[in-house]
Amino acid sequence: MIIYCICKALHYRRIISIIIHMSNSSIPFFPILSFPFPLSVCLPDEIVNTLGEGTFGRVMQCIDHRRGGAAVALKIIKNVEKYKEAARLEINVLERINEKDPENKYLCVQMYDWFDYHGHMCISFELLALSTFDFLKENNYLPYSISQVRHMAYQLCLAVKFLHETKLTHTDLKPENILFVNSDFTITYNIEKKRDERTVKCTDVRVVDFGSATFDHEHHSTIVSTRHYRAPEVILELGWSQPCDVWSIGCILFEYYLGFTLFQTHDNREHLAMMERILGPVPSRMIRKTRKQKYFYRGRLDWDESSSAGRYVRENCKPLRRYLLSEAEEHHQLFDLIESMLEYEPSKRLALADSIRHPFFESGTTGDSVGGKSWEGNRDISR
Repeated sequence: MIIYCICKALHYRRIISIIIHMSNSSIPFFPILSFPFPLSVCLPDEIVNTLGEGTFGRVMQCIDHRRGGAAVALKIIKNVEKYKEAARLEINVLERINEKDPENKYLCVQMYDWFDYHGHMCISFELLALSTFDFLKENNYLPYSISQVRHMAYQLCLAVKFLHETKLTHTDLKPENILFVNSDFTITYNIEKKRDERTVKCTDVRVVDFGSATFDHEHHSTIVSTRHYRAPEVILELGWSQPCDVWSIGCILFEYYLGFTLFQTHDNREHLAMMERILGPVPSRMIRKTRKQKYFYRGRLDWDESSSAGRYVRENCKPLRRYLLSEAEEHHQLFDLIESMLEYEPSKRLALADSIRHPFFESGTTGDSVGGKSWEGNRDISR
């Protein structure tokens, strides 16, 4: 046990020391250490490359020899108190998820281990592939096929339903936080558009980033969610709970289907104007209850249609059903699902327990994939 602890500390000390002193060089680091202990007792981890960076720190791909040479993702948090506290909260959530779903059936990223090295919180995860957003971006924002959307949507609903049953709200669902298990792809050449187009081979996904996840009994901060996926009750500061995740899922499914964001804005008033243009008027009850009366005048959204912002919304937004790419039944079923997720009133929004029984998911062929369903990875001809 003493040897194991010393080895673990040496593992992590080497990794962290390299990361702390690492420059922005693109040269990969492969640290190899020799230990005074038998290799069968203690093999050093190896850093393969950087997977991503953010304000919190960075994520490295490593080889974990204590897991038989398995590739893992190591999230390393800056030694800054607010980021460390967020990491502690995330670890608490991840431990609860591991406890409730030890076999990883509900498609949330699996945490393997965590440790604190001289103030740097570090979390080891299963290694995943590209996010659904990054794949979209690298594919020139070519949308996913209807069958791919169906499979990803089902998995997302299943995963977040599990979180809600565990008394958790994710609060930051977006395509960047939904990762493919494997993002290998095939390429076909589009003669008409004179470009290569990628099709992901397998649409198995995992939900990640629980740094903002909140238990039902915990303090609920006023503002949550990334702007484009933020529910109206959050914008209007009416209080939020699990239905705010459902709104985010509705926005995500639209983005998968069309290849662009439904609410492309950074301003609350404009965001509300877009909602009204796409979904109809904000309910009068929500207007009466909100403290944000500055956005309204005489019970209606205070919005100048003739302004440059008004013209932008009018030209770039339209009623939801007008975004349909096909009149086929399965496309209408998808939009029926999205509409039910984008109900203004949280109490009227579709519950995820009901979402997985939606007719849109019944139009997929049965098989042995998630939930007893599987859907083809190939691009649908109705695209």
